Amino acid sequence: MPKTGLDALLRPEDSILVLIDHQPYQFANLNSHEPTMIINNVIGLAKTAKVFNVPTILTTVLAERGGHLIKGLQDVFPEQTPIDRTFINTWQDTNVTDVIKRSGRKQIVLAALWSEICLAMPAIQALGEGYDVFIVTDASGGVSMEAHDMAVRRMVQAGAVPLTWLAVLGEWQRDWAREATAAGVGGVIIEHGGASGVALAWEMQLLATGAKAGA
Repeated sequence: MPKTGLDALLRPEDSILVLIDHQPYQFANLNSHEPTMIINNVIGLAKTAKVFNVPTILTTVLAERGGHLIKGLQDVFPEQTPIDRTFINTWQDTNVTDVIKRSGRKQIVLAALWSEICLAMPAIQALGEGYDVFIVTDASGGVSMEAHDMAVRRMVQAGAVPLTWLAVLGEWQRDWAREATAAGVGGVIIEHGGASGVALAWEMQLLATGAKAGA
């Protein structure tokens, strides 16, 4: 994977998103982040992937015991049944990896609970198999700040690229002249972008007011 230059950035046509174990059991011992932030960010990430038609795999582990995928995330892809696993390491489940291989895409974007286990294991294995792996750190979390931090350091040492969900959005959009996705991206920012969303909504309101005044 190139570390610098244009080819080091994410491209929607080469990306596939895998969202791992955003379930009640994992949230119950999430202490590296405020849980509401992770919920907001992973849903924002999923909606962004939908805007760009990036294939998205939803997967859970032992859902009947650990809880089904959180509703807000499932609602983004209501037609999709998450792949339920017994493997802790998602990359060892061929039901997941077969979908990835068939896609032919090499940029793997991962977010998971917990970072130190369910994110680190597939990231490290996928890197060993020649994939370019991007880990979305603010849509993932661990049982402690130390656990999350050590996991990110370990994955970076192995060759993974850490980034945040808004960075993913920015790299997939790349150019605001890409009008086919710009409106959808704006909608995601308004819903999940925090203060940026508030500012964008205000700007849209001003533009609408100006258009009415000029009519």
